[in-house]
Amino acid sequence: MINLSMKQLRYFDALARHKHFGRAAEDCAVTQPALSVQIKELEALIGAPLVERGPRQIHLTALGSAFAERAQQILQSVRELEDLARSTHGPLGGQFRFGIIPTVAPYVLSNFIKTMGYRFAGLELRPREAKTRRLIADLLDARLDAAIVALPISEPSLEEIPLFEEEFVLLRPEEDAQRPVPNPEMLQTMRLLLLEEGHCFRDQAISYCNSNAALPRNLMEGSSLTTLVQMVGAGIGVTLIPEMAVRVETRSAPVSIAHLPAPAPTRTIGMVWRRSNPLRKQFLEIAEIFKATATGNNETKINDEREVSG
Repeated sequence: MINLSMKQLRYFDALARHKHFGRAAEDCAVTQPALSVQIKELEALIGAPLVERGPRQIHLTALGSAFAERAQQILQSVRELEDLARSTHGPLGGQFRFGIIPTVAPYVLSNFIKTMGYRFAGLELRPREAKTRRLIADLLDARLDAAIVALPISEPSLEEIPLFEEEFVLLRPEEDAQRPVPNPEMLQTMRLLLLEEGHCFRDQAISYCNSNAALPRNLMEGSSLTTLVQMVGAGIGVTLIPEMAVRVETRSAPVSIAHLPAPAPTRTIGMVWRRSNPLRKQFLEIAEIFKATATGNNETKINDEREVSG
């Protein structure tokens, strides 16, 4: 009998996904040598190589590919058993692994974590910021418990709960503040600054500017909303940002803020999780906490709780 450990399976699963020892070690929160030792011990137990080691990237052997598929299934089953056990203990405890998209995280995450700390003292929060596609993949593979994303996701195996809707706001250079607010057709002729590919917010902005979803003629890209706003402040172009980002992102940039003509573009932020997860009741409570935090309705509650606890 081969005595494989869950640690070895987790480390190999990360290596199979990332195809890189360094990134796999970072994902597992261990050093690269520690992960490498576990993989070598795993190969020794099996008696055959699972990985072809190259200078920049690794490749799985035929056995390694088959092993990775089975290992992922085992790990997912174990995580589902852990979820089942957690659901029987009343208040949520242990770890809560949740994902959140980059166009929401900087503006809500800090207050959300503080609020969750008051409500669930025994809960260890494990947030992960990533683009929607990565979060959904990790959610389906049970590497995340839930995710905060822009809806709809339309994945049959996931349950999605809308939390709130927010408008997109137009940012222009400060000297353009008195000019008429452009409509979608006018935006197509302007130098539009958008997030790089992979961000759902980019697709939503393009959809507003052109119903055929063709790229505007003078499109420029940035890696974050902060970069886009600073580029607008430098006079390079105009951009759209979600309303929740306005207060934070415009503090240090000479830009003008304008609300777009009706029907203004909007997005729906929601929470998603696997339908098979038995923690639905707890997730609904967490979803309400996130909604209250994001929409600014939780400040009084937090202060009240502090007074009571004091």
